[in-house]
Amino acid sequence: MAAKSTSNHYGSVAVTIHWLAALLIIALIGSGFRGSGIEDAAAKAAILRVHVPLGIAILLLTVARIAWWLFADKKPNPIPMPAWQDWSARATHFVFYVIILGMAASGIGMLVLSGAGPAIFGGAAETLPDFMNYKPRIPHGIGARAMLVLFVFHSCAALYHEFIKRDGLLSRMSYGRSS
Repeated sequence: MAAKSTSNHYGSVAVTIHWLAALLIIALIGSGFRGSGIEDAAAKAAILRVHVPLGIAILLLTVARIAWWLFADKKPNPIPMPAWQDWSARATHFVFYVIILGMAASGIGMLVLSGAGPAIFGGAAETLPDFMNYKPRIPHGIGARAMLVLFVFHSCAALYHEFIKRDGLLSRMSYGRSS
């Protein structure tokens, strides 16, 4: 499989970024929702020690993906579909990027404003602040819920194309042979 995309199949770089980001987003959403309900500072700090690096990794993967599309690769030709589905797919991907970048900004904002970095990465967990007291917490929570809805919508659409329409859309984002 080539690193770059062909006219009808994504290349290995795009496939790797896509599936790695998907797995990390699942872990990030899970750790975020799990951590939001914890009162014990030590337990919350332990979750944040996973959550924060995952968020940074997703940010870096997203920037890498955007740079890859802008400077190094072209996306495969679209599969024929009704205009509303094509528009919906493009809008979904755009909103994914907006939410990911917004989540990273609000997460970084909470870390900076709260001074929680030392408590998360080696300091006393008891000094962990209450993140509800910081304004970036609101868009971060809204973004997490929007990301979850978008993720489910995106996954269902991919499964629809794979098992109902059988148009090969999902196989284009795999490590299989490009045709």
